[in-house]
Amino acid sequence: MSSFVIVLVRPRDPNNIGACARAMANFGFEELRIVDPYAPVWQEAVSAVGAHDILKNARLYNTLDEALADTQFSLATTALRNRVLEQEIIFLPDMADFLKKSPGRRTAIVLGNEKSGLSGQDIARCNAVLNIPTTAHQPSINLAQAVLLICYEIAQAQGFKPLRGHKQTVYPTDAQREVLVHELDGLFSAAGLKEDWPASTRQNLIRSVLSRQNLDRSALFVLKSLAEKLRQRIK
Repeated sequence: MSSFVIVLVRPRDPNNIGACARAMANFGFEELRIVDPYAPVWQEAVSAVGAHDILKNARLYNTLDEALADTQFSLATTALRNRVLEQEIIFLPDMADFLKKSPGRRTAIVLGNEKSGLSGQDIARCNAVLNIPTTAHQPSINLAQAVLLICYEIAQAQGFKPLRGHKQTVYPTDAQREVLVHELDGLFSAAGLKEDWPASTRQNLIRSVLSRQNLDRSALFVLKSLAEKLRQRIK
């Protein structure tokens, strides 16, 4: 997600910084910027599982102006509580539609510290406001959790491809099903079941049962192997 940078303004908790980096790594974000960090906090934020490179390459800035200088658009995250805002407000579930308006624009996602969030001046400095809808009872979200939710939504909007996708079901062909039908019919004969039935009747019954089970190809092959083994043992 090279078009996006995550900007943390005056973060206070080194664990949160590491968790933010890990959340970024989960969804393909690489660039982390830190504005005016408290020195001891930054020195402690030295590692994050699976995100060491993000922390190692994070860039430090003295001011938000400097952190945004090379970006083309900026979104200030806030809970909206007691805020009078002039900018457009984008709610996170609408992020995909918003991004379609200006694809490829280098965008900064700006988040404040854990205690007070962004200042009014920080928010005013950004082009628009990003809000994660929550209940009125608990309008604020932990910093790392906010980064995780935002990165997830942007990744989905950008066509994110997970490392492991859903396994596609492969269904058997008619010819493959017929192999199982005849194998099961042979098992009927070997076991002496329904010997008074014509073979076509037994086979139609088996087809009917199989059609209701909606078996995938691997399951069908397992049943075929089982039927073969049982028929051989019966003989």
